[in-house]
Amino acid sequence: MNNFRAIADAIAADIASGRLPPGTRLLPQRDFADQRGIAASTASRVYTELARRGLTTGEVGRGTYVRPALAMPHPALSEPSFAPIDLEMNVPLLPQANAELARAVAYMAQPDVLAHALKPIGATATPQARKIAASFIACGQWRPDESGIFFTGNGRQAIAAAMRALAAPGERLGVEALTYPVVKGIARQLGITLVPLALDAKGLVPDAILEAHHATPLRGIYLQPSLHNPLGCTMDAARRQDVGAVLARSGLVAIEDAIYGFLADETPLAAYAPDQVIYVESFSKRIAPGLTLGFASAPPAARERFASAIRSAAVAAAGLPLAIGLKLMSDGTARRIAKLKQGDAAARQRMAREALSGLELQGDPRAYHLWLQLSDSWRAETFIAAAARRGIAIAPGSAFAAASGHAPNAVRIALSAPAQDDLQAALQRLRRLVEEGDADID
Repeated sequence: MNNFRAIADAIAADIASGRLPPGTRLLPQRDFADQRGIAASTASRVYTELARRGLTTGEVGRGTYVRPALAMPHPALSEPSFAPIDLEMNVPLLPQANAELARAVAYMAQPDVLAHALKPIGATATPQARKIAASFIACGQWRPDESGIFFTGNGRQAIAAAMRALAAPGERLGVEALTYPVVKGIARQLGITLVPLALDAKGLVPDAILEAHHATPLRGIYLQPSLHNPLGCTMDAARRQDVGAVLARSGLVAIEDAIYGFLADETPLAAYAPDQVIYVESFSKRIAPGLTLGFASAPPAARERFASAIRSAAVAAAGLPLAIGLKLMSDGTARRIAKLKQGDAAARQRMAREALSGLELQGDPRAYHLWLQLSDSWRAETFIAAAARRGIAIAPGSAFAAASGHAPNAVRIALSAPAQDDLQAALQRLRRLVEEGDADID
């Protein structure tokens, strides 16, 4: 039986029957090939297929394991968790912001205002709308060109349109080796191949872009310069300048995901390479998930393709949420809410770092998430399942790995959703779980 899918089917049957229970470590690929009398390349395809089906997970330096039955194979991190305490999704909602939002909604309810908001509107809206958005996302010396502003239903749609504009099916986009999980799903839908690029403590490594592009040409890159998800690292000015120089030299266009940028107030990468960056923002984190609005600034060379991608996918912003968003941008409400969330995120970070002190943590003190590297006493997937049994949802490192089957033994802890008292209790529970270790570890 040399067909790799048939071999994968047989192993899948063993997993389904319980003959290979969750947590079982599979043979190293070379040993598996020798045992089955197949080529090493066939064994590699079998393991890749098992990972694709969500049946196994590969942990760097530790091998390939059967996933726990409770583990989600490809967490989208875009749907609410049903766990009592959700530390999987970042949903920063502040009760004190509701009064401000209510005033904006009440303003929109005026008949003449509502009449304008309900009219059809395209991806570029109106000159006044573009002017408001350009002024709103301006930072330091950077102010985007108003003629390059576009509006979509949400940030994910803006990212998807940018990816569609840069790469055709079968072409390649570079991404950070650990990346936003939704980008992986978008790439699968569009038939785009994602190429993992090396990260260090400052973010994406500039030389990694050139190495990958020289090996097989890329069509562009996607990256998160500020409060990277999941690692939390933030590029300093020197790194942004270096990445901008690489983009200019190579001619590549980058999609700058600035969804968490409101917490950091760093000068965008777009300021360092204005002709090479599509800058994407959103209201889902900045304001509320229920008020979805995406907006982007595109350089001249990419505008026509970007606009076409938005139109062809029918993801231009609707008039009513756009009108509410513009109201919040122009009257200062959005900035006031962002300021409140900056304080809230910092307070939750302090709480998490105190509760988990002494563990291997990575993150930015301004972020709403932390990266926890697990010791050898736990595997990420079994830790996720153990946390779930204790009523806590968290995200495994495998959700963020751009290359399937080789995930870090780590988890991301999102801090924004629970009330602070519930967050404190959940963190203490996780601390005890880390210290207990997995009794079934081999």
